[in-house]
Amino acid sequence: MELAIEVNELAKTYPGDVQAVKAISFSVNAGEVFGLLGPNGAGKSTTVGMLTTTILPSSGSAQLIGYDVVRQARETRSVSSVVFQEPVVDRSLSGRRNLEIHARLWRVEPTEAKARMDELAHTLGLTDLLERPLSTYSGGQQRRLEIARALISRPRVLFLDEPTVGLDPRIRAELLDVIAGLRDRTSTTILLTTHYLDEAERLCDRLAIIHEGTIVALDSPAALRADLGEKIVELRVRDNAQRTLELLRERGLAGEDAFSVGATITLPLHERRAPETITAIEEAGVRSAAITTREPTLDDVYLRLTGGQLSAAA
Repeated sequence: MELAIEVNELAKTYPGDVQAVKAISFSVNAGEVFGLLGPNGAGKSTTVGMLTTTILPSSGSAQLIGYDVVRQARETRSVSSVVFQEPVVDRSLSGRRNLEIHARLWRVEPTEAKARMDELAHTLGLTDLLERPLSTYSGGQQRRLEIARALISRPRVLFLDEPTVGLDPRIRAELLDVIAGLRDRTSTTILLTTHYLDEAERLCDRLAIIHEGTIVALDSPAALRADLGEKIVELRVRDNAQRTLELLRERGLAGEDAFSVGATITLPLHERRAPETITAIEEAGVRSAAITTREPTLDDVYLRLTGGQLSAAA
């Protein structure tokens, strides 16, 4: 399968020996929606900056559609577009004028640009908004226009850097519908950064969990969850959680992928049955405040790999 993005040992170190990204490697297939999932400060935006030629890597290499992001920066920019976290549109101009200026900058032929604008406005629900100044747009409407702006040049790779940050829940849900619609209507490769688990679960074919500049897991959301089995037992204990976890391991009730955070212990069951496991936990003398059985989530995957809750770290 054709690769749209290929990253090999890419790293970025800022002055003061601040290692924002630590020799990460991954590849993205053409037409794939690929996610970088992690909290603020994990290295997601720095990675996007290097791939979009706005940040110079300290070491390693990366290619977009075969172009080296350092040695062939102009060619890299010609096949990609990015929607940054911060707005880059002119709020004093109309939506249409913003799109027209961007199309001219990318040397899109005027007739094609108009047709493309009308198509994108329809796809992204902007048809009735294009003549209005951006100062009258809601946050979600402005975000949709920024996506249209990024797509006007027909990029082969689209970067969405935290596209829903700062939006209220209703507008965020609407924008997720828009992005989900894009993946169904276009063959454009999309790299999405997010710290929202539901975004990663809903939109991404595959995702890399990034923690402190390092990729700690990479697979489809379903495969990452499957590593924890079909069911987990979660118990909140009254005694020291780490010592209790060690006791459960000694009794064969917890595997190496069990983990504790605060007073809560999470036990992937794998081949064990929940009722027998819960009975054995009680017979081991564990003092629990609550025991529940549920399916694993991406948050469980993140907790096991990093020891921190994504929502708390974001």
